[in-house]
Amino acid sequence: MPRLAPLACACALAAGVLAAAPARADSRRFAWTYESGTMPRGVAEYEQWLTWRTDRDSDAKYDRLELRQEIEYGLTDRVQVALYLADWRYTRTTAGSDTELRGTAVEVIWNLSDPVRTPLGVALYGEVKLDSRRFALEGKLLLEKQIGNWILAYNAVVESEWEGEDWAEDNGEFQQLLAASRAVTPRLAFGAELLHEVGVTDWEETGDAVFYGGPNANLLLGRGWWMTATPLLQLSDLADEPNVQMRLLAGVTF
Repeated sequence: MPRLAPLACACALAAGVLAAAPARADSRRFAWTYESGTMPRGVAEYEQWLTWRTDRDSDAKYDRLELRQEIEYGLTDRVQVALYLADWRYTRTTAGSDTELRGTAVEVIWNLSDPVRTPLGVALYGEVKLDSRRFALEGKLLLEKQIGNWILAYNAVVESEWEGEDWAEDNGEFQQLLAASRAVTPRLAFGAELLHEVGVTDWEETGDAVFYGGPNANLLLGRGWWMTATPLLQLSDLADEPNVQMRLLAGVTF
């Protein structure tokens, strides 16, 4: 596919940067999948998200770029809170282009068991999103297992979103994410992520399931800075879903 050329260049550039940078245990190992650990009490982190979705079979001109700025803070050693400062989205289709501010969100992660000291790390995730056109609630079950240099993670996600006039449209989505990563050196980790999504219209009609998969890399830039990248390719065959999704996360602790 012609649109895979920019993705290949981006992956090659990211691989070059990753090879020169060390990885970090307290960074996010995955770009799409959450781990069960939380920030230590009193520690804050800034995260910048960049998500690119492209190459939709039903629309040759489809492109979507999403930007998110997030501040995370360790309220306790087991409770982490976060605020999405802004959520921007640019979309281009055959009908034209549109830029919109998607509002803000508040997130809480409650760690129930430590992934290092116990056989299985478990956490609960809750999120509330709000803007002028929608209201959304999202819940996640986060599971994590550490085996030597390996980290395995699984997320089960349920989201309900109200849109339209008086928020009359009530749609939902169910996701499952599975990820694995291995630290090849103390400075570098590689792995893979799988994503499964099913939309539900008015919580009555279930849509077609879509599957994505792709490689993952995690790095440290120094002085608390880190970066994680995961490109995903569609493994199913849905014309209305993008064939390529890429997410790049960059963060710094302070």
